[in-house]
Amino acid sequence: MESTTTSAQPLGTTPAAPAHSGMILAIVLVSYFMIVLDNSIIFTGLPQIRTSMDLSPAAMAWVQNAYTLVFGGLLLLGARVGDLLGRQRVFVVGLVLFAVASLLVGTAQNATWIIAARALQGIGAAIVAPASLSLITALFPASPQRSRAIAAYGTTAGLGASLGLVAGGALAGAISWRAGFFINVPIAILMITASAKFLPRFPTARGRFDVVGALTSTIGMGALVYGIINVSEQGFLAPLTIGSLVLAALVLVVFVLNEWRVNQPILPLRLFRSRERSGAAISRLLFAGTMIGFFFFTTQFFQGVYGFTPLQAGLGFLPMTVIQFVASLAVSRLVPKFGHAPVLTVGFALVLSGMLWIAQIGAETSYLVGMVGPLLVIGLGQGLAFGPLTSAGISGALPQDAGAASGLVNTAHQLGSTLGVAVLTSVAAGASSLAGRVADAYAGGSLMMVMALASALVLVLPAELAARKQRTA
Repeated sequence: MESTTTSAQPLGTTPAAPAHSGMILAIVLVSYFMIVLDNSIIFTGLPQIRTSMDLSPAAMAWVQNAYTLVFGGLLLLGARVGDLLGRQRVFVVGLVLFAVASLLVGTAQNATWIIAARALQGIGAAIVAPASLSLITALFPASPQRSRAIAAYGTTAGLGASLGLVAGGALAGAISWRAGFFINVPIAILMITASAKFLPRFPTARGRFDVVGALTSTIGMGALVYGIINVSEQGFLAPLTIGSLVLAALVLVVFVLNEWRVNQPILPLRLFRSRERSGAAISRLLFAGTMIGFFFFTTQFFQGVYGFTPLQAGLGFLPMTVIQFVASLAVSRLVPKFGHAPVLTVGFALVLSGMLWIAQIGAETSYLVGMVGPLLVIGLGQGLAFGPLTSAGISGALPQDAGAASGLVNTAHQLGSTLGVAVLTSVAAGASSLAGRVADAYAGGSLMMVMALASALVLVLPAELAARKQRTA
């Protein structure tokens, strides 16, 4: 598919100091927050959804998985479409789709309806998520201003997940689980209106759309996500699991070979020449898997062991959310002094410490004794880690690769989230009680955080130190 350039301005170039930069950043962050929020807001409302629609366990799983599958499968495609067709235009289209889908989820009456609507939400999210980060990298020059914007983006990713549980529990307890989705509609309309007024128009890129790359990335990523999801439902050795994972491996090999030879790939393999970016992708996948698994199992522990209501379960995460927000505010001051990688490494170490601590919990352990301390430590680590991790994921990317780099960041995050729930559910399956399953899941999450920390230490930290040494030489 050919697209024509609407102006002579090269792709990704903008004025050094964009007008209304504060408003632009607010639009991007609020929109991205809404996307991230919906990945976790449904957790505390699932019991109500199951009861109101009389859903089977399999249908319940797909209420969450339909969003995850489509979101993860289409991220690379969504990122490249933004580069080719104009980021502002694509960003608005994604918001429209997300708003319509949210309305459909909120009005759903049966399993087919809500699962299809959640899949449509995934399409909108796959467009908005990479477009939001590429807008930041394109609109804010490489300067402390960009560092602060990226730190805010990373903070949004972390806070969205934890606040989704608080907001979901509050709305489900006070009104209905549907309110968590209805609230997206006016927010999206406001962001669409503001985008049309404040976001600058980006020129489209002149070039050929990588059709083979788009198809193989979407099919391969979708099959991989489906296979991961199926592990938690039917096990590693189920024919459908094996078939999906084999299909994913074969198609993704074709995808890599295609990206190697085409002139304008959907995912430029040159992005992986940077040890820092590659390490950040691996670390993000493992970190996101740990965190989404943590939220998933902690919500169950709150409601199933402590007997909390959805509202109480949501409020149970407040110690983590508050300390995470406070820590994230310090990142913009810590990074210029110490660098992205050291702050990231300390953040990961704190999260690992908190996971090891909380893995000792049992059914007889009270919330104040067993939960508050680990929640504070994990929240502190998350607040320090998310911003630097995002910065490392797009470090040094060329302007024309802004969409692809942001797509890679979000793909690693989404795949990690899916992997975390699937793998930790399998790890926890052998325990005889809910408290035992949650403790086993925490132990598995701790192991994932060990690997994330190792990736940061071996790849991200040395790369940044070498770059810093080269700049001062």
